[in-house]
Amino acid sequence: MRFRSSIRNIQTFTKFASSLSSLGKVAWMRLDDEQVRFTIIPEQGTQVWAVLSIDSIFETYTIQSAAPNNTINLELPVVPLQRALRSALGANSASLRLTKKDNVPLLSLTIVTSSISGGNPTAGWGLRSGGNFDENDDEAGGPGEGQVRETVVTQDIPIRVLSPASVEGIHEPRCREPDVHITLPNLIQLKSISERFTKLAAATSTTSSDRGVVGGLGPKLVLSANMHGSLRLGVATDALSISSVWTGLINPELDPTHIEGGEEGVRVHPSTRMKEIGGEDNDGEEGWARVRIDGRDWGRVLTVGRLGGRVIACFCHDHALILYVYLSPEEDSADNSVLTYYISSYSA
Repeated sequence: MRFRSSIRNIQTFTKFASSLSSLGKVAWMRLDDEQVRFTIIPEQGTQVWAVLSIDSIFETYTIQSAAPNNTINLELPVVPLQRALRSALGANSASLRLTKKDNVPLLSLTIVTSSISGGNPTAGWGLRSGGNFDENDDEAGGPGEGQVRETVVTQDIPIRVLSPASVEGIHEPRCREPDVHITLPNLIQLKSISERFTKLAAATSTTSSDRGVVGGLGPKLVLSANMHGSLRLGVATDALSISSVWTGLINPELDPTHIEGGEEGVRVHPSTRMKEIGGEDNDGEEGWARVRIDGRDWGRVLTVGRLGGRVIACFCHDHALILYVYLSPEEDSADNSVLTYYISSYSA
């Protein structure tokens, strides 16, 4: 079993690891000839199923195992990975490989940095005895005349190698076809408003469940959208009712080649019906799909906004919210990396 790679985009990889670490401590990392997958399934809260193209984060990539497609499954602590990657920001190069020390499997991150050492810090400035700069300072050899020294640092992350049998029963959640799909606004802005609403809900709620003291759950936010480019985020407690609305958002067109039944499948799709029953100027609830989500968990999900890609939200009314976060901001990009978030809706 072998895995060795050089990292192409350390900043993107670091932001990605940071977004994962906010939702879980341990990730299932699946490597093969075609993709890199990260999955987080916490006991409570949002599931993350991320599929990254190899080229999106790695420059070189070598993998070998006895499993089909050279698949390697690892259980990986996310926070140590994030810390190691963060230390590599600004490095000349960084590489990741699978190794073993004292019979303990490790994921080793090797970082190469450069620094200037030696030389006289005042040499090379061509100062005359009177304190004036020599006009011919180019011949002085430049400031310091230090030597460039490379420093190599390796950080080992303890992991667990998983057998194919131990992960074959793990599958993505299955949800019905969404009632509404819409492109979300800037996630940084959405996160700021969501956190403000969550704090208001916690401060004004009179029931213990809404204050977030039961089972580690936080105050609930209501997120809803329609097929006419509108998104609404709200919170309601015994003492407070407030909402924020975005309009002019994009409802992506369905691709018949990806829908069961093709053109006919699009015609009878739930989102097509929602578009028909809810007009653009409809102020009622017809045509709106709604989910009730945990405010604190939602705030952690929105940390993925650091990656800056496109985000499409699919609403299954009163059941679930699925977010598709594409690393590339361009719809026709060759990079098919996508992070999928599954968020359950709570009953009122």
